Amino acid sequence: MKGTGTNLPALLFLGLTLSACEQPVPAASGADSAPPDRYRDAQRIARGQAVYTRHCLECHGAAGKGLPGDWRIRDADGRFPPPPLDDSAHAWHHPTAVLLQMIREGSPGGQGNMPAWQGKLSEQAMQDVVAYIKSLWSDEAYRLWWKMERQSLEP
Repeated sequence: MKGTGTNLPALLFLGLTLSACEQPVPAASGADSAPPDRYRDAQRIARGQAVYTRHCLECHGAAGKGLPGDWRIRDADGRFPPPPLDDSAHAWHHPTAVLLQMIREGSPGGQGNMPAWQGKLSEQAMQDVVAYIKSLWSDEAYRLWWKMERQSLEP
């Protein structure tokens, strides 16, 4: 969204963080089409886990479970701490394109301390780490994410 004058990622981040993120993962409807097998590429997930361990674990915690403290409360600098990336927070509320954009560009609108990884990580490494993050979600959260992902890809 660079250069468009809009700050859609910041709006998504704030809206999802402050509202939907406090809601538990609801039961998925059986009427939804089945999502693709997120574990089918074990090598990609393993590469993503290696990237995560090297670059993300310090802030987002082991297995994406976050660090002690409430990630929804701004710190002394007015920024949100890093959220968990498992399904206990908001990562599963975002389509893949938004997850990748946050990794590439860092925290939207200066809302957090996430650095921009574009130019530091390859596109492949960023995609691999997203595959790893998706592997951390419960089946219910993944099914709900898949429904939202499909909608985000519709014209």
